[in-house]
Amino acid sequence: MPTWSSLSRALTAVALVPTLALAAPKPEPTATEKKPGAVRETARPSKHYAIEQFMKTTLIRGASFSPDEQRVLYSSNQTGIYNVFSVPVKGGKPTQLTRSTTDSTFAVGYFPQDERILFTKDQGGNEQHHLYVRTPDGKEKDLTPGDKHRASFFGWSRDESAFYVLTNERDERFMDLYRYDAKTFERTLLYQNEGGLDVGDVSPDEKWLSLGKTNTTSDSDVYLFNVATKESKHLSPHKGIATWESATFDPTSSSLYLITDEGTEFTRAVRYVLATGKMEDVEKTDWDVMYTYFSKNGALRVTGINADGRTAIRLHDVKAGKQLDLPKLPEGDITGVSIGRSEKRMAFHHNGDRSPSNLYVFDFATKKVTRLTDTLNPEIDAKDLVDAEVVRFKSFDGMEIPNILFKPHQATAKQQAPALVWVHGGPGGQSRKGYNPMIQYLVNHGYVVLAINNRGSSGYGKTFYTADDQKHGKEPLQDCVEAKKYLATLPYVDGSRVGIIGGSYGGYMTLAALAFQPDVFNVGVDIFGVSNWLRTLKSMPAHWESRRQALYQEVGNPETQEAMLREVSPLFHAEKIRKPLLVIQGANDPRVLKAESDEIVQAVQKSKVPVEYVLFPDEGHGFTKKKNEAEAYSRTRAFLDQYLKKPANAPTN
Repeated sequence: MPTWSSLSRALTAVALVPTLALAAPKPEPTATEKKPGAVRETARPSKHYAIEQFMKTTLIRGASFSPDEQRVLYSSNQTGIYNVFSVPVKGGKPTQLTRSTTDSTFAVGYFPQDERILFTKDQGGNEQHHLYVRTPDGKEKDLTPGDKHRASFFGWSRDESAFYVLTNERDERFMDLYRYDAKTFERTLLYQNEGGLDVGDVSPDEKWLSLGKTNTTSDSDVYLFNVATKESKHLSPHKGIATWESATFDPTSSSLYLITDEGTEFTRAVRYVLATGKMEDVEKTDWDVMYTYFSKNGALRVTGINADGRTAIRLHDVKAGKQLDLPKLPEGDITGVSIGRSEKRMAFHHNGDRSPSNLYVFDFATKKVTRLTDTLNPEIDAKDLVDAEVVRFKSFDGMEIPNILFKPHQATAKQQAPALVWVHGGPGGQSRKGYNPMIQYLVNHGYVVLAINNRGSSGYGKTFYTADDQKHGKEPLQDCVEAKKYLATLPYVDGSRVGIIGGSYGGYMTLAALAFQPDVFNVGVDIFGVSNWLRTLKSMPAHWESRRQALYQEVGNPETQEAMLREVSPLFHAEKIRKPLLVIQGANDPRVLKAESDEIVQAVQKSKVPVEYVLFPDEGHGFTKKKNEAEAYSRTRAFLDQYLKKPANAPTN
């Protein structure tokens, strides 16, 4: 997370911002200490809800105060597609500010001194985002016009007379940094990116930039760039594997805060003092410190810690040197934290396993918490949804594998349920607690879901994180096989009816499971997953250039390891797939091309195996439109009902 100068830009990418919990949760007992489901063996009546009812629930993102801190700006999909809204901090009816019906529109924030707003959108999910301004009279203008580049907001200057923008219009491989005048929108080049480094932050005095270099997915470096002299200083020389990332400059431009795991399993926060060159430890725990950042004037510092599938938030009073209490709310997570310029209040989202995110404002002086939204469809009783629990099992080689387990209310030893192994994206992602509409929909209709964090997942130390390097389709897949065995030990699971499902890298794992372990799972659901690593690695978006070699090190180099990549690419082994398959794809996906799904579907069809294909012409790598989300969820459930709910020995066609 960045300084105040770039906090706003981080909050626009809410989908990528790690969630924050109200307090560090107590460590969950391992599977050997507690029998999962034992305390929930008694079934309770649970109403089943239609997909239309789930889709009436609203999803929201972002939080930004107006200049007078009397309103909060955010994004909502209540119209069926994301648009920008504002709502009074005292509560009241939200006001819709943008009215897109084709492309999802995400709020960046208000201008600091007036009611103009910045927002961003792409075209049908192609990830070529542009930055727009909207004036109070409703007029909108693209500040980064063009059809062959992408641009992103990168924060406000300290005096708030300008803002920063990253764009790859000069060279599609690299993002350059510009300074835009807030009144005229005239721009000045601050950093021309010739070496494939990533801009981390801008110091408040604009004398320094932090730059990041990705060596591998688990090894990186940070450089300090002098804006005046154009000289760079390497801040993180190290031996062995270590992650170094810039977090934020402090408000006085005297120190650069960094995140590193050098010499340890988990990341910690350290501080580089610019005047002396001294590196000092700031904050560490038994889990990963993910980010730390300051409020505008530096009175407060926020740290997020990834604690066993949850995130603990620490709010520090910098002057007093103590940790502040957080608002008392029901169990759940806080996301999208935004501290007002006055440092008197903060806006945030709160969600739980059974509750989608809602927007709140917290007054630091009065301790008053005001809820501004009510996103769960009132037709749905939250008691009919389920809480998740963290469980663990030992894999084939003794490695402990953490998971998030969702158990239907009606599942018991006398009424066993079918189950799904849910694989997250990545490689290197993480399944976490919190509201997941697709999982809750499937669980509500009788499916146990085990969201696995197979080896290679983030959040469990660098040894665990690097354990899948160059082993995709092998050891991580074996973890999924062991997950099925674990599910079969649960008294309420029918171990003869277990499928596998996942999106992106999880989609690859689904295809790999059906191709390389064809007798293990009964069905597979592949959501925009990789079928051919050779093509995916060669066709990755140009702006990923700074991470190209890191991905090659993680998965394989298509120029030098063709045989290995063919061996682990399901497309070249599609004749081995014998179980029913559902494939879901966005036509505009720039990461996993449509051809990845087209060809695996065609290959499986040749074997006369039941395969269904759902293609969305107006989506990219994920869903941004409710109508598409509803179809994807309902088609998935119908497919599972047909091929997984019936007895395992029943015919499949």
